[in-house]
Amino acid sequence: MKSNILVAATLALTLSACTSINPFTGQQQISNTAGGVGIGAGVGAVGGLVASAATGTDARVGALIGAGVGALVGGAAGAYMDQQEQELRAQLQGTGVSVTRVGDDIILNMPSNITFDVGASNIKPQFRDTLQSVALVLQRFDKTIVDVLGHTDSDGSDQFNLNLSRERAIAVANVISSLGIDPRRFYIDGKGETSPIASNATEAGKAMNRRVEIKISPLRQG
Repeated sequence: MKSNILVAATLALTLSACTSINPFTGQQQISNTAGGVGIGAGVGAVGGLVASAATGTDARVGALIGAGVGALVGGAAGAYMDQQEQELRAQLQGTGVSVTRVGDDIILNMPSNITFDVGASNIKPQFRDTLQSVALVLQRFDKTIVDVLGHTDSDGSDQFNLNLSRERAIAVANVISSLGIDPRRFYIDGKGETSPIASNATEAGKAMNRRVEIKISPLRQG
């Protein structure tokens, strides 16, 4: 794991939610226990962090809007995401990354055979060009927030898989952020083996489960 994404500090907060650390900001990011929605803290947004835990809102929204990024309103969000989806499909054609639309969210599925070697969290050099394409689209469509989630198959211990999935998510987010994407847009986490999309009883299923997913959602206020 690169030193520039190591956690700088831990906030001493007692909250009724599950917390992890955003490696870019050194701030806690909160998972709302009611809805399971990841909440990432903006820089210095301790007050917003507590409010987010209580209300279920996303602290990234306040941080980005406070920094001058305009929120999407009403039907504008759908049209905005339509354009972004079209550009992502064009940029990622033939890369092995799938693009799926779920409501107003766009989900990029990056299987490990094109991203990482087995058991490793170092991104394959040839995949950096693909991540650069993702970053270019995120630069053009800056009114979005980005969840990066790592997943593994069921081989190995639960803790090893959890750590590996987090390291892979951080590695992907680190490359994208280094290409000029505001780190306050990110929520980063690893799910280990807990969210399979195929059976772990077969090698083909395991290969599908080893992945990093990027969920791109419109920046909405309220």
